[in-house]
Amino acid sequence: MHYLPESEALRLYEEARAAAEHTYSPYSEFPVGAVVLTNDGHLFRGTNIENASYSLTICAERIALGYAAATGNTDIKAIAVYCKTDAAPCGACRQFIIEFGNDIVIIFTHGGQLVQKTIQELLPFAFTKESM
Repeated sequence: MHYLPESEALRLYEEARAAAEHTYSPYSEFPVGAVVLTNDGHLFRGTNIENASYSLTICAERIALGYAAATGNTDIKAIAVYCKTDAAPCGACRQFIIEFGNDIVIIFTHGGQLVQKTIQELLPFAFTKESM
């Protein structure tokens, strides 16, 4: 596994926490922040954006990845996710993330500890263009 050095993982997690301060979550009041790190060192922040029509809500991870992709940055190294409770990315976000590569490192907390896992570890047997 090619995880990030602990100090870099913590820095990204803190960036995700800072992103969560700009959430638009008036319905759940559950702020989530994410930050994408590209292999060339660029950072892209995202927050969850809720909608009165709940199915239109967009997760922070997908906002950050969309921002990166929209600027031509799809060579993703890692993504850190912050929320008030321990939580890894949801299933939809896992599927969205793996579109950009099997070895992307996901940083989140579990049991109060900072965790690093590859997206492939979080989504084994994924549906990808290679599996089609």
